[in-house]
Amino acid sequence: MSQTEAANFVHLHVHTEYSLLDGIIRLKSLVKRAVKYGMTSVAITDHGNMFGVVNFYKAAVKAGIKPIIGCECYLAPRTMADKTPQDHEGLSHLVLLAENMEGYRHLCRLVTLSSLKGFYHKPRIDKEVLREYSSGLIGLSACLGGEVPQLLMQGRTDEADAAARSFCEIFGEDRFFLEVQNNGIDKQETLNHALRDMSQRISIPLVGTNDCHYLDPEDSGMHELFLCLQTGKTIYDTDRMKFETNQLNFKPGHEMRAFLESFPQAADNTVEIARRCNVELDFKTLHFPRFETPENKSIEDYFEEKVWAGFEQRKKSIQVNNPGADEQVYKERLIYEISVIKNMEFPGYFMIVSDFIEFAKNNGIPIGPGRGSAAGSLVSYCLKITDLDPIEHGLLFERFLNPERKSMPDIDVDICINGRDRVYKYLVEKYGARSLWPILLPSVP
Repeated sequence: MSQTEAANFVHLHVHTEYSLLDGIIRLKSLVKRAVKYGMTSVAITDHGNMFGVVNFYKAAVKAGIKPIIGCECYLAPRTMADKTPQDHEGLSHLVLLAENMEGYRHLCRLVTLSSLKGFYHKPRIDKEVLREYSSGLIGLSACLGGEVPQLLMQGRTDEADAAARSFCEIFGEDRFFLEVQNNGIDKQETLNHALRDMSQRISIPLVGTNDCHYLDPEDSGMHELFLCLQTGKTIYDTDRMKFETNQLNFKPGHEMRAFLESFPQAADNTVEIARRCNVELDFKTLHFPRFETPENKSIEDYFEEKVWAGFEQRKKSIQVNNPGADEQVYKERLIYEISVIKNMEFPGYFMIVSDFIEFAKNNGIPIGPGRGSAAGSLVSYCLKITDLDPIEHGLLFERFLNPERKSMPDIDVDICINGRDRVYKYLVEKYGARSLWPILLPSVP
């Protein structure tokens, strides 16, 4: 098989280890297998979550494979607000793929809302919220559990056509595809023919997938064990959930193309979708929450103003604890530290840390005096982030921040467990949860 032949199919429906107790494909193994098969792209579409996206993206890029970021979402039959047994039984699946960065952000938003607002047995979205965040996304009709497939299998052809048209209207022209699968399930064979007829009847393009849950056919036994764990059954239960196939594996491209020959453009459309999906994650730029400054002052000027004001407040303690201290030494050190912090564009970071520490102290929540390399910063001392005079104790600022090595400041803050939740709530309400990760977890890209 030539490299060109291998590149003529892309797996767009793949469940990894992050489809908990369902998919068993490890990310590195997935990428390694795609390389072995000569594929140029591969997608992950885990059930209801995007936990594996960053690790998948990094592994794929490192291996020279284009990562396609997706999710197989659960779609509520009515709205996310409706939470009755009927709404759980009527759940359907929908595969979403990020076509661009707008689509990636929208996919993140949808997955977040599915857990925060739509969760009922599983994280769910509905068509209303999908319509709001559909831009930049490509939709696939999913497996036997999809809305369109379910209606077709029930013989409700007119309703299936209407549902398919509604997805076309939501996503836009050429951004919704009917998904035929090569998984060895008898019902799927019947469905594939129905989907092909629908494609010809209402002009919606086909796309071929395999709904991969494991890499090789011999892995199907392990997959059955995972399903037993998920459903609370044993391998000996005759009424347990079970796929009557061992073909939910990551098949080579030539095998998929051979199967899809009778489905017009279904294989070629996988390549076309992969070509259109271009998401580039930025791990270099730091995205901080916005610290609001008074009187239209710049964050740099306000930061410097607060540092010098803090120094004036600390001078009494300095004189008591370090008699004979040279004030000029402190001023020169502050000038240097302020310059470094401003040049490294971290004033906002310091102001936010100072802000939530001040909140804790004002509300009687015990805060530690500071530890680690941050104790070597006179700016931190003046902003009352730490309570240790670094000059008195001969501590070096460069162990904390070094202009030769641009990395996030790492300020260790010990907050008493009694009240810690109030500090967190304050941060979320004032700055927003999504923007706080660089502050709360500085080691995360």
